[in-house]
Amino acid sequence: MIKDKDLLAEPGHNLADDSEDAFMDFLHKIIRVAVKVLAVLMVAVIVWGIGDVIYVLYQRLIAPPFLLLSIGDILATFGAFLAVLIAIEIFINITLYLKTDVIPVRIVVATALMAISRKVIIFDFEKITPQFILATAAVVMALGITYWLISRKS
Repeated sequence: MIKDKDLLAEPGHNLADDSEDAFMDFLHKIIRVAVKVLAVLMVAVIVWGIGDVIYVLYQRLIAPPFLLLSIGDILATFGAFLAVLIAIEIFINITLYLKTDVIPVRIVVATALMAISRKVIIFDFEKITPQFILATAAVVMALGITYWLISRKS
């Protein structure tokens, strides 16, 4: 068993480093707990989102005309489905971070690409401006190139 005086006698050992390391370890433990809480909350969001998709689909199907969906209903349903899939991707990002302590950049970029793609799929072209479409195209292009560059490197 090493005693404090033994540590002092050890060349190159600094007690300040031990207290700083202990403090940093404490902070890392707090972050890990916070990330676990976020994972639990994300699962709740996913389950809630699934319930919302089911409820919205049910409401749209029982409204007149019975069992028929308009294009707007279909796009709204697609948007809800994709929102749940994006939440699942975020949950995967969280769990990978918990397992590796590294932010999985490739998956984060893929999630962002999926999120902007969801936006494109549910565009209502009657309500958006050409500038918005061009800006969205620039974001899609930038994320696509980023994903390609990251994938090519690995």
